[in-house]
Amino acid sequence: MTTPWSRRGFLTVCSGTTLALGLGTRAPAASDEFATLRARWRALILGEGFSAAAEPFKSRLAGLGRTASRHRATMAPTAGSLWPDLVYADPGPDTDQESVGRSGNMHTSYARLSTLAQAYGQPGTGLTGDTDLRDAILTGLDHLHDDVYNTNRTWYGNWYSWQIGAPQALLDVCVLMHNALSAAQLAGCLAAVDHFVPDSAVGSYSGTSTGANRVDLCRVLALRGIVGASAAKVALARDALSPVFPYVTSGDGLYADGSFIQHTTVPYTGSYGSVMLGGLGLLFALLAGSSWAVTDPNRQIVFDAVEHAWAPFLYNGLVMDAVAGRAISRGLAAADPQRIQQDDHVRGHPVLGAIVLLGQGASAAENARWRALVKGWMQRDHYSPPLADPVLSLPHLARLKGVQDDGTVTAVAEPTGHRLFPSMARATHRRPGWAAALSMADRRITYYETGNGENLRGWHTGAGMLYWWGDTFANGQYSDAFWPTVDPYRLPGTTVSRKVLADAAGGDWGAAKPDVNWVGGATDGQWAAVGQHLKGLQSTLVAKKSWFFLDDAVVCLGAGITCADGTAVETTVENRNLGPAGGAPFTVDGTVQPASSPWSATLTGAKWAHIGGHGGYVFPGGATVRALRDARDGSWAALNKGGSSTVLNRTYLTMYVDHGTDPANASYAYLLLPGATAARTRARAADANWLGVPANTNSRQGVTVPSLGFTGVNFWAGGSVGTLTASDPCCVMISERQDGTAVIAVSDPMRMRTSLTLTWRRAVAAVTSAPATLASAATGATLTLAFGDLTGTAGATQRVAVRLG
Repeated sequence: MTTPWSRRGFLTVCSGTTLALGLGTRAPAASDEFATLRARWRALILGEGFSAAAEPFKSRLAGLGRTASRHRATMAPTAGSLWPDLVYADPGPDTDQESVGRSGNMHTSYARLSTLAQAYGQPGTGLTGDTDLRDAILTGLDHLHDDVYNTNRTWYGNWYSWQIGAPQALLDVCVLMHNALSAAQLAGCLAAVDHFVPDSAVGSYSGTSTGANRVDLCRVLALRGIVGASAAKVALARDALSPVFPYVTSGDGLYADGSFIQHTTVPYTGSYGSVMLGGLGLLFALLAGSSWAVTDPNRQIVFDAVEHAWAPFLYNGLVMDAVAGRAISRGLAAADPQRIQQDDHVRGHPVLGAIVLLGQGASAAENARWRALVKGWMQRDHYSPPLADPVLSLPHLARLKGVQDDGTVTAVAEPTGHRLFPSMARATHRRPGWAAALSMADRRITYYETGNGENLRGWHTGAGMLYWWGDTFANGQYSDAFWPTVDPYRLPGTTVSRKVLADAAGGDWGAAKPDVNWVGGATDGQWAAVGQHLKGLQSTLVAKKSWFFLDDAVVCLGAGITCADGTAVETTVENRNLGPAGGAPFTVDGTVQPASSPWSATLTGAKWAHIGGHGGYVFPGGATVRALRDARDGSWAALNKGGSSTVLNRTYLTMYVDHGTDPANASYAYLLLPGATAARTRARAADANWLGVPANTNSRQGVTVPSLGFTGVNFWAGGSVGTLTASDPCCVMISERQDGTAVIAVSDPMRMRTSLTLTWRRAVAAVTSAPATLASAATGATLTLAFGDLTGTAGATQRVAVRLG
């Protein structure tokens, strides 16, 4: 077992001086401020304002104590590992998958020491202030330093483990155990951090030092400065945050339309975005009122993003998988002895806690509004109540409990409306009773992300996957072992070739992107028309897909579906996870189908279908649809090399349109009615006047809903559809209101138009508002709108308000 630091080892690490590490003589005032910041960080990571004797904290603290006891009992320092199950010694250090795993074990070893330190410092763990535990923590720190994390080492495997994961956990331990650590031990720890995370790590806003990663690096530098009493390090950390705040127009970061990108091409609001939001909340709170407070006025962009970027993807406590990247494959980990599954709810709860923390530094109005939103999300999360989340950090638990118990906060309902995120090819639609999300891909946004052996079969998540949830039902649709058991070629809403793809097809880190740029739509803020020019991953498949998002329905069209892969091509209308039992009734045109599994049928001329407890589906004019109810086996290990190999089983009700092998210009049309009863579904199918489909071709797709005053058209090429004529490709949505006004929403999803002329054959009395790009407008029996250069609008919707004649 490694002994406490020898003088020789200390001098080797420190080059004979503690002054270089900021541990030498310092002014008392500065020392007091650093001590204050250490105490503040301690409170931030341990939590405050809760009673250790009250639930849910009592049970959580007891559990922490049990986990710490188990880790202490199994700690066995030896060359190459601190715990037998976490060998970090790498016989062939490089960046291959084995090395990534070994570096991850090093990071996890520090994380376990952090767990021990939390159990030592927290009340109610049964180990509070335990001297044997203290000695074990110090022994572990000494061993990891001497054996792997020191100034003589070169990193291998995953850079993240060395620059973010390990040093964050190490510095947390340094804060929590500060009074027990000698100057020599602190100096060694700080020297190692300086070695792997030099100032140059934030020298330029590029590479791995952007977005959430940059915030994580700043956390390391700030804590290194606070532990080592280095004002320069803390100032560097504060200043290095500033490039994170401004909106970006390419690459990683926040976009003006609410998009958040990490790894250059991956929509990541719900994973890396969560890390960034939480990290900024911690750093704002840590440095507030100090000599290094974050005062950059651009930090308001982050506050604005709470409702602009994150809230649209939060629903009843979950964060939508459409913006979680490869995190969707992190369910049950093979190395997790507690066997706690990660899912969209478990990813959503820390976002709620981060919003509460961030609110402490925002305006009083913002803070009050956010707490009301969070309270509503918490109250509606019946599937996975946040305060019962076994992996939610205790500080977040305390913050959310504080919101729940705050009688001055009134929960607000889920906001309604439609949001388009052109910069990350995503859309969300929220109506009373349900919400939906759509994920697409184009030449800027990857099909999917794989990397580090994760998300090996997410190939088609960007092929128009349409997710949806009910307000009081189906909130576990994608949480309940969906990803390891669903057929990855039949994701709901997608059109795909059945061509067999290899695990991680297309390459790591979002390398594969389709060579298309018509992806996007137009919205008035409530309804929307959205389209995707689809090209299949490693496939000859091409198609035009459109979605029209309305009050109680999503109208889905497909056309120009062509492929020469020598395989079948399918559009999946629905693939509903019915859980282990799978007994939800399935009705087609009034006839209840068998509830047994496996069952399959070809539904010829089907007009409508209904899944009990979920919703309805309408096929205008009738359609031939394949349906099956089957139980599927799968494991997380098949999707993620770190996943559990335990075989799971779930039953699915699937409906798909079989376009045949190598189709040419095939098409489909259907309506999704979330939450609809069978009676309402039947009535909608019987109402021939509710929906008009004036176009569904490779060049134009459009619908009209006269009762709503809705018209939506995706012009893949210029031409006419009904009363609309467009000079060039564009998306148009018109909403005629009962008060005699209308809103015309137009966008150029291709971002190529230097001019665009739109003609609407409708009597208009006056144009009451229009964007600056509108060069002219003529009113009368025909309205002509001539837009100027739209290339700078980044695919955003341009709205024209008119008074009808």
